[in-house]
Amino acid sequence: MLTKAIDAYFALLKGIVVLCLMGMVVLVFGNVLMRYIFNSGITVSEEFARWLFVWLTFIGAIIVLRDHGHLGLDFVVNSLPRPLRRICLVVGHLLMILATWLIIDGSWTQASVNFHTYAPATGLSMGLFFGVGLIFGISTMFILVWRLFLIATGQMDRMIVIDEETAAVTQGLEK
Repeated sequence: MLTKAIDAYFALLKGIVVLCLMGMVVLVFGNVLMRYIFNSGITVSEEFARWLFVWLTFIGAIIVLRDHGHLGLDFVVNSLPRPLRRICLVVGHLLMILATWLIIDGSWTQASVNFHTYAPATGLSMGLFFGVGLIFGISTMFILVWRLFLIATGQMDRMIVIDEETAAVTQGLEK
């Protein structure tokens, strides 16, 4: 049941990323066409495309974290003896949790301070712009704390970095 809810959440995040990318393409390409063909433009295009890019980046980072797709020096950590490897993993995860907490705290502060400040072109609340940091922080905090639990209980003792070949095999896209 919980696994299905988590999978549904990540499917929703992937849908949001697709919508953000589609929106950016339509807005920017449409604005270019409007400027060159009709000598006018879409007023909110640049600002809204920038917002979509920020949301795409933060939401995409959550998805990539879950899939072990971020860059890592796995060959260094994984070559260490098991006790040192676990220490490195714990320290690394604690540092990531600290950084995530700083993002949550800063995003909360910015979102609450700017909630009644409105963007010049779209008129949307700037709280929405900074709110994606909260979604990112809370989502990644759960992932990192879960992985720290797995490390502490001995269920995870290696750095897992997925390369393109491994990802293609796990997704059924064998070459």
